[in-house]
Amino acid sequence: MRVLITGGAGFIGSHFVRRLIAGDYPALAGDVVVLDNLTYAGNLANLGEVLEDPRVHFVRGDIADRPVVDGLMAGTDLVVHFAAESHVDRSIAGGDEFVRTNVLGTQVLLQSALTAGVGRFVHVSTDEVYGSIDSGSWTEDRPLLPNSPYSASKASSDLLARAYHRTHGMNVCVTRCSNNYGPYQFPEKVVPLFLTNLLDGLSVPLYGEGSQVRDWLHVDDHCRGIALVAERGRAGEIYNIGGGTELSNRELTDRLLTVMGSGPEMVRRVPDRKGHDARYSVDIAKARGELGYAPRIPFEQGLAETARWYRENRAWWEPLKAAPVPA
Repeated sequence: MRVLITGGAGFIGSHFVRRLIAGDYPALAGDVVVLDNLTYAGNLANLGEVLEDPRVHFVRGDIADRPVVDGLMAGTDLVVHFAAESHVDRSIAGGDEFVRTNVLGTQVLLQSALTAGVGRFVHVSTDEVYGSIDSGSWTEDRPLLPNSPYSASKASSDLLARAYHRTHGMNVCVTRCSNNYGPYQFPEKVVPLFLTNLLDGLSVPLYGEGSQVRDWLHVDDHCRGIALVAERGRAGEIYNIGGGTELSNRELTDRLLTVMGSGPEMVRRVPDRKGHDARYSVDIAKARGELGYAPRIPFEQGLAETARWYRENRAWWEPLKAAPVPA
C-alpha cells in the first residue's frame, strides 16, 4: 500500500506517521509519502528517526500546489489529509490563509485523488464545525454551525469532501475529533502553552471565567480512530472521535497546575475570545458500533505523560517559543 499523508510533520499527522511506521496500523502498512509545507507549526523534528526509514519519503510542498499534488497522487492507494491551518485565535486575526489552505487545498487534493483513482481518502476535521451545544452531544448528522473563521473553513472542506463522494462516488470518509493533547503539540495550543509557561515560571492566560467546556482526546487515541476509519469506514460517512473527558477551561487549568506543582497565583485572567463557543461534546456511538473505537488513555495518565514529555524535551519546544510566529 502507498499512503499519502498531508500535514505529516505537524502534531497529529506526525504521530500518525510514527505509529504507522511502528506497525500499530498493520492494515495500512506500506510506503508512506509525507507532504508538508513546514509552516510555523510543521517541524521535521516531529518525525525524528522515521525519516531514515526507507518506507518514508518526505516532500516539502503546498497542498494547494496542483502540480506537486498531482505528481504525488499517482499510484497512491490511501490519502490521510491532516494538513490545515488550525489555531482559532490566528483565524480571528485574519482568515485568508485558513480559506486558502483548508478550503482550496482540500479541493486540490480531492480533485487530484479523483483523477488519479485513489482508493480511499480520509479527511480529518474537527468538532468545532458543529458550533456550540448547551447539553447532550453532537451526532454526525447534526447541522454545521461554525462560529470562527477556522471552523467555517473546516466546515467548508467537510462539505467538499461530501460533495466529491456524492457527485463522483469517491471513497471519502470524514472524521471529526474533539480537543487533542499529547507530545509534540505546538506551544500555541492551551495544554502545551500552559505546561511550558509553568516550566518557565510564567503565568498562564485563562480566557474570561474559564467556563467553556471541551472534550479532551489523547492524540494516540485520535490517530487510532483515524486508522480504523481508513481501514473499514463506510464510504461517504462521517465519524466522531472523542476522548470522553469533558472539562471546563477552569477545570483543565486546575489539572495543569496540579500536575506541574503550581498554585492558583499562576493564573492570569485575560479578556474572552471573540465568539467563544460555550461547549463542545461529540457522540462516538457510531465509531464505537461500526469500528470498535473507544478511547484507551485515561486523561490523568495522558496529562501526566504529556507534562513529563515537555519537561524532558526543552530542546524541542524552547526554539519554537522563542521564534517569531509569522503574522
